[in-house]
Amino acid sequence: MDTDFRPLPSEQWPDALEHLKGSFAEQLNVYRVMAHNPALLSAWAGFRKHVVVENCLGADLTEIAILRAAYHLKSQYERAHHIVRARACGVSDKVIRDILDGRLVDDERYSVIVQSVDELVRDARLQPTTVSTLVAAVGKPGVLDLIAIVGFYTTLGCILNSFETPVENHISAELDTSPL
Repeated sequence: MDTDFRPLPSEQWPDALEHLKGSFAEQLNVYRVMAHNPALLSAWAGFRKHVVVENCLGADLTEIAILRAAYHLKSQYERAHHIVRARACGVSDKVIRDILDGRLVDDERYSVIVQSVDELVRDARLQPTTVSTLVAAVGKPGVLDLIAIVGFYTTLGCILNSFETPVENHISAELDTSPL
């Protein structure tokens, strides 16, 4: 029985993934691991586009949510990638450290996202008062997008942790040059 889930180089991808060559899926090890299940990776593409790129939270709040999910999942891969991405969105290293150390953050916009992710991971639901605060901050679509982000990254974190997926060299190099 084959239990090897190392990232598949795209030249080893089945024909069913031809449409994803040259896309996000080829660029990241987590998706190259998912290539072991072509139907899953193909279905994942549209969901990923909305959750990662087109959600209504905006780049910085999305990164805050992902970093907090990475904290809960103990995902070094997501942690590394999203330190880099959060910095690119203007999130300070202090805020990133607080999130990844399990602390609350002083920034009011970020605080509601952190609290919401904590509740979703801990309780698999948002408390009614949190829903009200979150709707005021990001709107109803934003609440649903946040829940989807947490679910999406929980799935990725489980894949990454199960197969010890390596962080890409360019991300490791960037963090070696500029550690948190």
